[in-house]
Amino acid sequence: MRKLTAVKSVLIALLAISAGCTRDVSFKSDIFPIFQERCLICHALGAPGCVVSGLSLATYDSLMKGTKYGPMIIPGHSLDSNLLTLVKHQADPSIAMPRSPTPGKPSGWLLPEQINLIETWINQGAKNN
Repeated sequence: MRKLTAVKSVLIALLAISAGCTRDVSFKSDIFPIFQERCLICHALGAPGCVVSGLSLATYDSLMKGTKYGPMIIPGHSLDSNLLTLVKHQADPSIAMPRSPTPGKPSGWLLPEQINLIETWINQGAKNN
């Protein structure tokens, strides 16, 4: 079921991009399924990535809380949001995310469509919608 939701989100984003229109990106329907599929293996409460950084992606509130080093999301400003820098692999390779391949995925990196959804969601204000 989660995979279908993630695939649906990617397809909707591609259709919106190809049609040249913009739609509201939903945390619940578009962003959280990406985290479930690609990130929660390390960034759930008690998981290795959460223990090291303090970042849990298990809920909207925990994401917006950020890490023990600071915020990950600056609503409305994707260029200033550390999460986007990390998933685009624009940071030091030792902290780029995801670090290792997700089981069953050909690459550990997020798909460009997934990164675009996250970027759009942040630029739209990173709403809990």
